[in-house]
Amino acid sequence: MNWFKTFLLMSALIGLALLVGNLVGGRSGMLIAFGIAVAMNFGSYWFSDKIVLKMYGARKLDESQAPQLFGIVRRLTQSAGMPMPKVYQIPADQPNAFATGRDPNHAAVAVTDGIMRILDTDELEGVLGHELAHVKNRDILIGTIAATMAGAIMMLSNMARFAMIFGGMRDDDREGGNPIVILLVAMIGALAATLIQLAISRSREFGADAGGAQISGKPWALANALRKLEQGREMVPMEANPATAHMFIVNPFSARGITNMFSTHPSTEERIARLERMGLA
Repeated sequence: MNWFKTFLLMSALIGLALLVGNLVGGRSGMLIAFGIAVAMNFGSYWFSDKIVLKMYGARKLDESQAPQLFGIVRRLTQSAGMPMPKVYQIPADQPNAFATGRDPNHAAVAVTDGIMRILDTDELEGVLGHELAHVKNRDILIGTIAATMAGAIMMLSNMARFAMIFGGMRDDDREGGNPIVILLVAMIGALAATLIQLAISRSREFGADAGGAQISGKPWALANALRKLEQGREMVPMEANPATAHMFIVNPFSARGITNMFSTHPSTEERIARLERMGLA
């Protein structure tokens, strides 16, 4: 069901990109939308892991530097039948973690200084199991495609807006085209693209929680870890890039009230409740 939902959301995102491209520039606009998406996806597929790790100043570790961490990752990857990923540590006090890489053979897991200080071994196993589930499910690839497709739609929206501002789009530019309607559709399309992207991210978080609990065999430990990470997120701010917020196990930014609708993650309370039900099953 999770994969089916993701397929439907991705199809909606692709269709939305083509629709906005067509409204903004007709057939040529559709080709532009497709070309932008392909170029952005290509770059993200091959280089996104290196970019995001460098963005956070992540330091690659070897086993002699972090024997306990390596031991946990090795046990979990063997349990899941996965290759051993590279392991990184991020110099940040907020307790958090993420996985990156284009596939299980080219993956990396990164943990912050803060998470290593506050979690016990069982809780850390739960968190790393969650991140390895993302790798195993290829959520990183899905998230990258969703993000770049949304970026293509937003780029087309900006093109429409600038064309309106500088008078480059007139009624006679397209047969029967109303520039105001085109601009409104482009803006609504950009908002819809963001919401679809967030829906994909939220759906994959639930799947990674369930997968991580199965890999570690400790759903209660992951639930406890999420409680600590939520508290740490509220207490310790993090200088994070909003474009990468969906990668972390908990959103590094606080989301309260209506802003929670635009959060890349489902509510931590709901995630904990689902994990606790798994532990009782």
